[in-house]
Amino acid sequence: MPIVKVIEVIASSETSFDDAVKNCIAEVSKTIHNIDSVYVKDFKVHVKDGKPLSYGVICKVSFRLDPNR
Repeated sequence: MPIVKVIEVIASSETSFDDAVKNCIAEVSKTIHNIDSVYVKDFKVHVKDGKPLSYGVICKVSFRLDPNR
């Protein structure tokens, strides 16, 4: 039976929420394997002079542990 672990990650983008989630997956994938899903827990926009400056997401990333490692 596989064991699934969940970590919480904060990621951002200057473009969009979608890009922030993609950045999250790209960065986590550098060190974590067997990613099953990403749950976006929260959204945040930094604003400057009435315009969006950056988009942030807090994500819960779940992945299966490799029993051979």
